[in-house]
Amino acid sequence: MSTMCKKEYNVRLKDFPDVLNIEQLSELLGVSTKTGYKLLKDGVINALKVGRTYRIPKVHVLSYLRIQDSIQNF
Repeated sequence: MSTMCKKEYNVRLKDFPDVLNIEQLSELLGVSTKTGYKLLKDGVINALKVGRTYRIPKVHVLSYLRIQDSIQNF
């Protein structure tokens, strides 16, 4: 993994919990909650629905950001 990818990972993801809610997802991606819900509804980002709320494992966000492949090559 390049130094830039490590730095970006540390800056963007380290302060977030392993399982995100929709507000945290939206903040992380820099989108509105409406767009966040659309990403989940369309299946672009996999999530678990618990009652009326979504729980998004950070690993699914990593996969969406394509950082997952860089980590595996590290």
